[in-house]
Amino acid sequence: MKKILNISKNAAGIILGMLVLSNLLLSCSDDVLNAVNRNNDNPSAVESQYILADILVRTAVSNIGGDFNTYLSTYVEHEVGIDNQLWRSETRSGEPSVAATYNNSWSNLYQSLKDARIVIDQCSEGGPDEGNYVTRGIAEVLAAYNSALITDMFGDAPWSEAAQINPDGSPKVMTPKMDTQESIYNGINAYLDAALADFQLTDVNPVGSFDLLYSGDKTKWVKLAYGLKARYAMHLLNKASSKDAELDKVLDYVSKSFASVNDQAAFNIYNETQLNPLFDFQWSRDGLAASESMADKLIERNDPRLRRVFVDADWVQVEGPEADNYFMAPNGTPDQMRYYYNTSMFVFSQTAPTMYLSYHELMFIKAEALARKGQLEEAEAALKTAVVAAIDNCEIGVVAAENCPSALQFGGLDVFTEPISADEAASYFDESVKPLFDSNPLKEIMNQKYIGFFGSSGESTETYNDIRRLKAMGEDLITLKNTNPFPLRLPYGSSDTTTNPEVKDAYGNGQYVYSEPVWWAGGSR
Repeated sequence: MKKILNISKNAAGIILGMLVLSNLLLSCSDDVLNAVNRNNDNPSAVESQYILADILVRTAVSNIGGDFNTYLSTYVEHEVGIDNQLWRSETRSGEPSVAATYNNSWSNLYQSLKDARIVIDQCSEGGPDEGNYVTRGIAEVLAAYNSALITDMFGDAPWSEAAQINPDGSPKVMTPKMDTQESIYNGINAYLDAALADFQLTDVNPVGSFDLLYSGDKTKWVKLAYGLKARYAMHLLNKASSKDAELDKVLDYVSKSFASVNDQAAFNIYNETQLNPLFDFQWSRDGLAASESMADKLIERNDPRLRRVFVDADWVQVEGPEADNYFMAPNGTPDQMRYYYNTSMFVFSQTAPTMYLSYHELMFIKAEALARKGQLEEAEAALKTAVVAAIDNCEIGVVAAENCPSALQFGGLDVFTEPISADEAASYFDESVKPLFDSNPLKEIMNQKYIGFFGSSGESTETYNDIRRLKAMGEDLITLKNTNPFPLRLPYGSSDTTTNPEVKDAYGNGQYVYSEPVWWAGGSR
């Protein structure tokens, strides 16, 4: 089956090589598609709602689910890189420190921030879309989101002078200055506060279906904004003058955010042509294999996800370590061979959503905050909710893989184990998770969050943030098996290391990625 697929995939290169962004925009009407793609460098020619649709797509596909999530899945050992750039990333052979590695992500982030700022300006007083406050609020959330991705990954970065344009579409500043991570975070929170104020108002021209996340439901955008404030406050916990007061803020934000999985920010417009980005990478590159480290954590806990989330090179499900076809890739030392090791089921999850922010993440944040405050009974209840929700999200990814349209053309995956029910998930918590929680509450919360973020939802990036902030706090709670140096940050994009003197100086030879944490993780920049 796999040999046939290899030939067919190469022959279908034109189709499979299409940009995901272009594919995703097919979900909009022709009017939306034409408007998004028309005069994109001239903000006066495009209404804000059209630009907003473009930002939502790019943020989900390129910035959340794109290169960051793919590469970082190998850093955090959700996956193992076994070919080309991903193998070099796995073995730390140049790739983690090279400016070209993340240049596409660097450019996409600044394009997204620029477009969000255009929408904010157009919807403000004197702008062509003045009076569209909800639309402006959504753009402010997206500006905050992309700003956080920029500074979480790169640390100090161009921000206040970057992604700003003149009326003719030219950049206001050709070589924008570097801003500190602390100042960027101040800007992130200012954007979110401004959005919360705007969501109290209305739109003259409602955004409606151009909002590909919530269809203009501002009550859900309010909940997302508060959820992001909780996430970002937790990022900054190590810098808080009073950790207890900061944790109280986190819990207050959580209380105003998602009430259930129905509120979560799931970008869910993928189908047979509009591809989940993890699937899109693997289907075209086959550069990832199943992680021995990840599997060991499931084995240690007798986690029911173990029987569901791996397949062998012939696409037959792997039930567990006793199965004849159990063959995980070793972290840090894999052979550079495709179609050799097991793979995760999630690399076939063609239609699974990408998460801006999931309900299970919010509940893990709540559990951590409560545990750090010593409120263990409440922390246990929040953790159980998080684990059950994470397992449900895992099943969504597995079912998407089982029904993968592209794989079904070649017979599909051989999936034969029973889905994990809510009752089984609850029993797993009571029998396996609770004893570990009772022994070390914070450790098990963070490990369950780590496991819950393994999947097709684009959450490996946030796992990377968790691991770095735990290291900064002296809490070595998540065991990684790769003995190669752990990258503490990502290198700046080559488009600016070659043109902006401040970025070039900050980049140097790139080796700082192994020695200098970002500011919120204990570094100076």
